[in-house]
Amino acid sequence: MDERTVSFRGISGSTLKLIAIITMFIDHSGATVIRAVLRHPAVTSDPGLQAFWQQIYNVSRDIGRIAFPIFCFLLVEGFLHTKNVRKYACRLFLFALISEIPFDIALKTGWYDPGKQNVYFTLLIGLLVLIGIRWITANDSRNLFLAVIPIAIGMYVALKIDTDYNYKGVFLISILYLMRYSRLYQCIGGAAAISWELPAPLGFIPVYLYNGKRGLRLKYVFYWFYPAHLMLLYLLKTYVIPALPLR
Repeated sequence: MDERTVSFRGISGSTLKLIAIITMFIDHSGATVIRAVLRHPAVTSDPGLQAFWQQIYNVSRDIGRIAFPIFCFLLVEGFLHTKNVRKYACRLFLFALISEIPFDIALKTGWYDPGKQNVYFTLLIGLLVLIGIRWITANDSRNLFLAVIPIAIGMYVALKIDTDYNYKGVFLISILYLMRYSRLYQCIGGAAAISWELPAPLGFIPVYLYNGKRGLRLKYVFYWFYPAHLMLLYLLKTYVIPALPLR
């Protein structure tokens, strides 16, 4: 048999999206299902069992930190390549509304929690900031220093309504856009911007390996996966976990 040399061709956009979706699911499973397990009477009464599930919880949340940097990078890529940024923004807003109740019941205190908004709002605000930066610099790149205006406004709004990752998420999106001309600098800048939440910078390892190709057409997979998986996890933590013996 002839030996063949297989060269590594990088990671497509769809592969990046799947990595982000899987790690997000692991994260939210920890925040909902595993947390419900930790509150189960059979677990709280057994120190050894509680320590075991606490470790599972910690690992799941650490793995989940990888997802958000990848989604922010994909948002920037989507902005750079979309044919209609208005439709892109409208799509984000629509699914932000669709996802709010699943987000609240799965991860917060009830059907309506005005104190926290889901990650779609963060991504939407970040996209609007990018639109603002591009508009400011469209005619003269020397106006780049004025990019601080939409960035500051976006960070303030995200903080005010307390979106998931709030102003820090908007700042990360802005950094990834401003450093888009160099993948290396983009990853270094992004890792630095999210370094406050370890091990999130590890998300830029697959981002660095991105080959610029779309891959599988998964345009709406994440849009629907986000609210759907939150509803599933809500049902599991509310109705399934309490009924299990867990011994």
